[in-house]
Amino acid sequence: MAMHKFDRRSFIRAVSTLAVIGSVDTFLNRGVLAAGSDLVPPPDLFDPGLVDLTFWLQPRTLEMVRPQSGERLNITYWKDGHLNPIAYEQICGLLRDVQANQIFRMDTQIIDTLWAAQAFVRRYGFSAPVEITSGYRSPKTNSRLIEAGLPAARNSLHLKGQAVDFRLPGLHPKVLGELVEGFRTGGVGFYFRVGSKGGWIHADTGPERKWRG
Repeated sequence: MAMHKFDRRSFIRAVSTLAVIGSVDTFLNRGVLAAGSDLVPPPDLFDPGLVDLTFWLQPRTLEMVRPQSGERLNITYWKDGHLNPIAYEQICGLLRDVQANQIFRMDTQIIDTLWAAQAFVRRYGFSAPVEITSGYRSPKTNSRLIEAGLPAARNSLHLKGQAVDFRLPGLHPKVLGELVEGFRTGGVGFYFRVGSKGGWIHADTGPERKWRG
């Protein structure tokens, strides 16, 4: 099926209407957004000139889960133009290399990417925690993934705290990836998988590029 592109206003109107009438779950899980074939956020969706200022000025509260460790975090890390250092440390803790149990100072821009993706869809009736599949990786962990034939680059930005692999349960990774791509803050990798949880996307703060894994 050919992909139909709609402008930002059409996208927002469609999601908002379905949220109001209580059909947003169908829309996200089994319909247009889940399929990612009929209604796609335009690539410039997160251009500061197209998103109202209140979106960027609101307190940034991020809800995340880490299936590997069973941890959950719901915390406001930015408010009134200031980063909360304690909240930042807690976020870095959840994004640590779980296998090596090593914490790294994550790039705040990648944290903002997680927040923006969650905050945007939440405005239109879709609420889900960000599910982290990979955050910081130590060199040893990254090498082990490569040896096992899993998706990992030798010069991965995960090693520098500039990349996160994540999903929003119920939202198709194609749509999530295109949403993040609109941030224009780095690379986006699309990883589709068969199964109840589907796939995930890789987001980083390196050069702008995209790929499928």
